[in-house]
Amino acid sequence: TSFGALKDFVKHIVPLGVYLVMPAPTHRTFDYVLVADKVDNEQKTLRQEAFIAQLEKKNIHITRITHDNKDFFGIRAPSEMFEVYQYLLKVSDSCNCCGDEKGAVTQATRIRIVHFILHHTYINTGENLEELLMKDVFETMFCLHERKQQKELRKKWARWTALFSRQPVNDIKSYFGEKVALYYLWLAWYTKLLVPAAILGVIVFLYGLAFFNTNPLIKEVCESNITMCPRCEKRCGTWQLSDSCTYAKVTHLFDNEGTVAFAMFMAIWATLFLELWKRHRAKHVSKWKVYDWCEEEEELIMELVNDPNCKAKQFRHSYLRSTLVLILVTLMLMLIIGLAHALVVFRVVAAPLMSESKWEFLKDNANLVSVFLGAVLHYITIQIMTRKLNSLAATERSFTVKMFTFQFFTLFSSLFYVAFFLGRINGHPGNYVRLAGHRLEECHPSGCLTDLFIQMAVIMLLKQTLNNIVEFTVPWCKRLVNEKAAKKLERKCGHCYRKACREENGCIEPCDICKHREWLRNYHLASSDAFSLFNEFLEMVIQFSFTTIFVAAFPLAPLLALVNNIFEIRLDAIKMVRLEQRLVPKKTNDIGVWTKLLEAIGVLAVIANGLVIGITSDFIPRLVYRYHYGPCAKGKLDYTDCMEGYINDTLSTAYMNSSNFDAFINPWERHNFSITECSYRDYRNENDYSLKSQFWMVLAVRFAFIILFEHVLVMCKFIAAWFVPDNPTQVKNERLQDKLTRLKHELR
Repeated sequence: TSFGALKDFVKHIVPLGVYLVMPAPTHRTFDYVLVADKVDNEQKTLRQEAFIAQLEKKNIHITRITHDNKDFFGIRAPSEMFEVYQYLLKVSDSCNCCGDEKGAVTQATRIRIVHFILHHTYINTGENLEELLMKDVFETMFCLHERKQQKELRKKWARWTALFSRQPVNDIKSYFGEKVALYYLWLAWYTKLLVPAAILGVIVFLYGLAFFNTNPLIKEVCESNITMCPRCEKRCGTWQLSDSCTYAKVTHLFDNEGTVAFAMFMAIWATLFLELWKRHRAKHVSKWKVYDWCEEEEELIMELVNDPNCKAKQFRHSYLRSTLVLILVTLMLMLIIGLAHALVVFRVVAAPLMSESKWEFLKDNANLVSVFLGAVLHYITIQIMTRKLNSLAATERSFTVKMFTFQFFTLFSSLFYVAFFLGRINGHPGNYVRLAGHRLEECHPSGCLTDLFIQMAVIMLLKQTLNNIVEFTVPWCKRLVNEKAAKKLERKCGHCYRKACREENGCIEPCDICKHREWLRNYHLASSDAFSLFNEFLEMVIQFSFTTIFVAAFPLAPLLALVNNIFEIRLDAIKMVRLEQRLVPKKTNDIGVWTKLLEAIGVLAVIANGLVIGITSDFIPRLVYRYHYGPCAKGKLDYTDCMEGYINDTLSTAYMNSSNFDAFINPWERHNFSITECSYRDYRNENDYSLKSQFWMVLAVRFAFIILFEHVLVMCKFIAAWFVPDNPTQVKNERLQDKLTRLKHELR
């Protein structure tokens, strides 16, 4: 055969014992297991037999065990196949120093190669394994856990009692491959650097809490006798500003001077985190000998191992396909934005309906309850859209950017509305903007930041808590159910008393009973696939977005992320080691496109936090009042507080018909009616509702602050990125020394 010719060629040109490994004794563990239902369908049976025959042509050993109307095919590749792989690694350009080119072939490497061969084996109809699985010719496929290594990982890592223990990344790399190891390395690094961010966030929160009862702005709201205009039409009446005392206190917890400093810190933190991560990654991939690893080159090597007569894959680009993808992505984003608009309509309609509820609590807190319900509904929408998008994208190999974009818009579209549009496009008394026949929502006199905080807190808490519960309990319950079935099947197949079968370090072929028992144990675990790790990364990168983008509105976000990640690491470890089928080990030297997405989030965080502080927060209006309109600005230095009168300064006066609160009277006609005065949040003249000069002053300072904030932080980010090199000097020196050693070895 062509494979045999390549094998002979390798054996002749490479001195045996120098570059190649002597044929190992019988390999105890199978590399893969295929499972098929026994069916009467002749076409399916013929396809099964054709595929198995193609594998046997490649000298792959197949062990077939039939049990309970299922056929189990144990697959074991010959040692010669791995000798060829090792030789091709040695003569390759980028993969020749990975350490796999000499020494014993690890089980992780065997699984990776056999996985590639299985997916690149075709029967005479042109169908490969993926198509056969879709047509139910085979039920499933999985690689086997190694009992001894699995036990070690459970002891060191995959248990709740090891919650604060250091992760054995080298053992994870040896068992699950570099791709999984880099995920846990990145997650541990991210969690570690969340500690200073969480501490500072708590300090900012405590700073707001320290002045909870003594802040003059809170006192001004709580002791006020100002009558406010109705929040809605027909069912709402006037209300007292002092009724919102609690709301004002909560707002001050997250809208204070410390928030600005914290937002600046988090923008620089995001940059330092990424730069330090690149250094951390470089140290480990250099240690693992995959710094220069090229995935495309290894794929070529495995193509040759699978078929020596193969042809190189041709890269193609279709403008038509790209156009169709762009149109579909645009339509999907429009759908997501439409859902965000639907949530806005829900909040607008829900508040007035609840204000006429029979329940006193709903009636008095209609706006607050509608905000909470909107946030919960937003979370439910996120979950539904995520599942739909996953099912749509499952056929696309490189869909990371598209999936992240969809998820990002689904999560943040509603938050962007609350942050930058809520209360700014609703009009004024006598000229309100309406949606679905109802007035748009207004900001509370203390500001809109609390609405943003509530939205973020609800989504983040629900997403993290419920996701982790579902993520762990589903495979755990499946294991409990399947364990009973497995034990029942084990009782049917009898017991083995061979000492050799129980010897984990031996190389003696186990008996059929022990083979089948091991296969059943893995078969009944929750399935895993190429998207399992993608979903974990996506979850963490979305969390990173929450932690950085709107952190000015929610300083406790890093603390919630830190607590979640401490449990997330162990949860994922237990799930991968004990509850799920073994992931196919993948070799890589980076986390891929996720690095670019994290960098993009870091830039967006600077823009978003600048806009939140400049537009959503009351930081700028308070600053302008203190230095331009307040008592201290007018030279009245005997005042104990320069912010006295601020709340009243942000309110404007409107006139209502005393007999009908829904009818606002034009200021110049107020002498013709029996009127009631009320206040609303805006900078408008009471004579004609025109905007005051103070509005334009505040607006100008807002824009000036945003430009200054973002330019300063972008400059700081560039300086931080330049100051912290991606590649440590120690790694450069070690790599040079390693290359020199290998070259000297070649000269001997």
